[in-house]
Amino acid sequence: MTNYMVIYSGGMGMSEDPDVMQQIMAEWGAWYEKLGSAIVDDGAPFGHSKHITADGAGDGPLGDTPATGYTVIAADSIEAAAAACDGHPHIKYGGQIQVFECFDMSANQ
Repeated sequence: MTNYMVIYSGGMGMSEDPDVMQQIMAEWGAWYEKLGSAIVDDGAPFGHSKHITADGAGDGPLGDTPATGYTVIAADSIEAAAAACDGHPHIKYGGQIQVFECFDMSANQ
């Protein structure tokens, strides 16, 4: 199995309505339960950011749609990792998901 980083971007943000937040959190919980032991790292939402380039550092992310959080999952292929994200609640609420293969660099040391 290979690890894949699931990066979340966009979406509706945090609702101020506690009933809506409870519903969203229940949907996320159901997604985590569905994946079970394939969850390598529960991840976390992102807060403020800085970007660093050859020209120096600046406030905020690069690009038009900043990353808002991540999860790491294990899967047999990138196709399987992407399929595991089908029906993810982040997409339901207007967000986007990108899946990246993580290479194990420990074997090269």
